[in-house]
Amino acid sequence: MKSKVWRGSRIGPWPLFLPVLLVSVANAQSSSLYGSPDERRPLTLPTYSWTYQPTKEPREIKIHDLITVVVDEKSQVISEGEVDRRKKADLNMVLSDWLKLDGLDVKPAPQPNGDPTIGGSLDSKYRAEAELETRDAMKFRIASEVVDIRPNGTIVIEGHRMIRNNEEVWEMSLCGVVRPEDVLPNNTVLSENVADLRIHKREAGHIRDGYRRGWFLKWLDAYQPF
Repeated sequence: MKSKVWRGSRIGPWPLFLPVLLVSVANAQSSSLYGSPDERRPLTLPTYSWTYQPTKEPREIKIHDLITVVVDEKSQVISEGEVDRRKKADLNMVLSDWLKLDGLDVKPAPQPNGDPTIGGSLDSKYRAEAELETRDAMKFRIASEVVDIRPNGTIVIEGHRMIRNNEEVWEMSLCGVVRPEDVLPNNTVLSENVADLRIHKREAGHIRDGYRRGWFLKWLDAYQPF
């Protein structure tokens, strides 16, 4: 940019100096902070980003490695049923023709007291209503061991856990098949991604004895005699 230039001129008895500002043409930036396009490296996140973090390569899973399974299973069943059945029948029968055997011959056998008759009526009604609503939920974490790796790469896991508190015992077992890509970076896998999932949970102790059924109630529930 050029500097100011003063030009003097005389008007009347006193000289009058009028400032004249000469401005040069402004040009835009013609270069980059990263250097000349022909000389600088390609713009990539690892090179120029301040917040970039490289992704971790998936680790190789081997037999006897431990994987934590996050079990979060929920189910809900709602069933409703209604039956309304009614039967009505009238019966009136007369046995008018009778036969009797006389050697090898068949002869009529009239009834001296009149033809016997049968009459009756049936009226029955059956109605049943049923409603069922159940909700189940199970949530826990369990560390499982890789017991086998199949030829296609899927992982067979199995885990067991037992907790004993005085006379109370909680036992949990789990097994299933997992794909390696379903194992998260924090070495966990969700139960919904476990194929052929089998979960066994058993309780024993005073608490379990308080609400468990006896053998007689089990027999009644199994055969429903009433």
